Amino acid sequence: MNTPVSASASATVPTPRAKEQTPWRRFLSDFFASKLATLGLVMLVVIVGAALLAPWIAPQNPYDLAVLDIMDSKLEPGSESGDGAMHYWLGTDGQARDLFSAILYGMRTSLLVATVSVLAAFGIGATVGLIAAYFGGRIDALLMRVVDIQLSFPAILVALMLLAILGKGVDKVIIALIVVQWAYFARAARGAALVERGKEYVEAARCMSLSWGRVLFRHVLPNCMPPLIVIATIDLAHAIALEATLSFLGVGVPVTEPSLGMLIYNGFEYLLSGQYWISFFPGIALALAIIAINLVGDHLRDVLNPRHEN
Repeated sequence: MNTPVSASASATVPTPRAKEQTPWRRFLSDFFASKLATLGLVMLVVIVGAALLAPWIAPQNPYDLAVLDIMDSKLEPGSESGDGAMHYWLGTDGQARDLFSAILYGMRTSLLVATVSVLAAFGIGATVGLIAAYFGGRIDALLMRVVDIQLSFPAILVALMLLAILGKGVDKVIIALIVVQWAYFARAARGAALVERGKEYVEAARCMSLSWGRVLFRHVLPNCMPPLIVIATIDLAHAIALEATLSFLGVGVPVTEPSLGMLIYNGFEYLLSGQYWISFFPGIALALAIIAINLVGDHLRDVLNPRHEN
């Protein structure tokens, strides 16, 4: 005869444990749930990889005058070089440079300028915002008035004024982009730090007599990172577009270190003569880079939103 199984015995039967949902795994799951964000990330990885590997994958060094033949200038896409040794898939520009190679090298310059300027603006702006929120009072009022003045001027106008004073150069463009971007990070960091300032862990750190720098950068800043990361991602696309605009206007990077904006500018004068490819393909590359970054940044804003629900 079968004997009944007691409740205590059945309770001891092991059950399979659910896989632990760590914050990092949850973030990846939420991020890759969006097909557009995944597409943007793949595009961004391909673009950055192609730019970094330009010296190895580009069929030509477009800035080595010894390999350029002026007879190959303004060739249509799919043309061959005069000696038949090279195939120009995207055509050539007015200086006989292979456009595919020039785009890869130009993308390196654009990404370098944008990345360095955003990281520097992130550091300056986050520091200013954290200090303003932590100390408050007159320090907060003074720093935020400076931020308000900075944000009241159009970014392109401030950048043009600075470059008119500093002159051309990659370093000059980086300085101009830092000046026009740091205020966005300062405003976001202050807002996030004001929320964190009243929490118990900050009070505990103060009771332990920790220095204000340690409290801000070791405890408060990590909890303010989500909105700053989103702003940094979106500002990266803005910096690439702004640098391209400055180069197109002739006040950005020099001809010896052209970016995508300079490549578009070089072909602008040939558009009406039917040689569209000189500006068209660099413009497509610039648009793809900005779209990819914006797709990633927009979804990051949703995933890192503290009110986001799975």
